[in-house]
Amino acid sequence: MTKVAPVHDRPAISEIAKPIGKDGATLYIGGAEGARDLALLRELGITTVVNCAVNLDINYVGEALLPAEGEKCAAGHAPVRSYKIGMIDGDGNPETMMLAGYYILDGAIHQTMPDKPSYPMRERGNILVHCRGGRSRSVALVALYLHVAHRDRFPTLEAAIDHVRVRRELHEDEWFETPKPVLINAARRAAEAIQRLNSAS
Repeated sequence: MTKVAPVHDRPAISEIAKPIGKDGATLYIGGAEGARDLALLRELGITTVVNCAVNLDINYVGEALLPAEGEKCAAGHAPVRSYKIGMIDGDGNPETMMLAGYYILDGAIHQTMPDKPSYPMRERGNILVHCRGGRSRSVALVALYLHVAHRDRFPTLEAAIDHVRVRRELHEDEWFETPKPVLINAARRAAEAIQRLNSAS
């Protein structure tokens, strides 16, 4: 019989680590409720949102340059910069998906916006990584990022995962699936791949 973890209450958004990147930003993890709360994002100074979930879409469009019309969705500018990876919470992700997630997160942290009208959201601020509940996909990706990008603080992937679990207030009775073992393995393989790429360059 498959073991099912209890789901405990936790903050909508949790501070995980700082300083991150050249701006010394704060890195947060949250679930859908936190990610869709623009007032909370503003309060925490979050200007960049990275969505890990393939089955969760959040409409951030605040200024619709192309309004909704018939079967066409609205498109335009948003008050946050939004990036999407689209991972499954369990089996089914391609081998390279966690690796891609690392580079998307790293790119989102370091990307610089040009001074053009088509890039109105240029403010640099804090970063939120989220999935549906902020318990598995986002935990695995953030742990991978901390281990690779801040190895001095997180020399092993396990140390990074333990740190994220504590900061995200995940209870020990749910650790066996927060994050899912298949995602931990994907993060471990991605870390090894990044090390090989860095050694070759």
